Amino acid sequence: MRLSRREVIGGLAGLAAVMPLAGCAGQVPGRPRATAGPVMNPGDYGLDAVIDINHNDIVTDFITARLSGNVRGVVHKASEGNDWFDPLYQQRRQEAEAAGLLWGAYHFGTRQHSGAEQAAAFLTAAQPGPATLLALDLELNERIPSNSMTLLQAEDFVAAVLMATGRLPMLYVRPAWADGDPLPGTGYSLGGAIGPNSVLAQCDLWLADYRVDPELPRSWAARGWRLWQYAGDSGAEGSGPFGPLAHAVAGVDRCDRNLFRGDWPALASFWAGAAGVSSAG
Repeated sequence: MRLSRREVIGGLAGLAAVMPLAGCAGQVPGRPRATAGPVMNPGDYGLDAVIDINHNDIVTDFITARLSGNVRGVVHKASEGNDWFDPLYQQRRQEAEAAGLLWGAYHFGTRQHSGAEQAAAFLTAAQPGPATLLALDLELNERIPSNSMTLLQAEDFVAAVLMATGRLPMLYVRPAWADGDPLPGTGYSLGGAIGPNSVLAQCDLWLADYRVDPELPRSWAARGWRLWQYAGDSGAEGSGPFGPLAHAVAGVDRCDRNLFRGDWPALASFWAGAAGVSSAG
């Protein structure tokens, strides 16, 4: 049975209505903290086992990354907009899966094309299998800010992926961007907050926040994050709170670093569930 996009979004809105939501009466205004206090090192608050990369990052050996760097999952850029596909995605996928790593694909959203068109391009590029994690990168397009994906386009993208695959992608987003606030030092914003009834709020959160004490977008206050990107791939000051060693992964020249909220079995179970595979299999 193929559902219309209106039926998909309507059903998810009904689901949201019975879920615990942020912003209830009597709650102190402001964005909630994602941790109980300062994290002294990445391992204090999650499993430091997931990296995300694109064609600009140099990979020498995924097997070394798994055995020496404790990497268990890789999320690779597959597409951007409607007409750009990462040239190393398929090659890296074969190498990573051969090394026994969990595999995921993400799409960088833009404004040039509709969300549905971008979802179709993403799925064509990603060629997701039953164990492929999917994600939407919703953030400011720093090269061309006017070409940043809108809230409505992001909702259409997620709904289209859900209709095509039967599963929701993860949502990669910064807390201020998700809440519709201007990013510090830029003046740019998403143009509106992701509300608790949005299809986006039903996605598992991939939090992007390089501060030691990160914050949660308000619509995820009750659920928290699944992945936390705590360090960028540059390794420079300002791209992560835990120093240069946070960026070092054996077998990979540079990469973004991510914590998973849970242990090794939970990571495997989550990845299988998010990819639409029964964790009992």
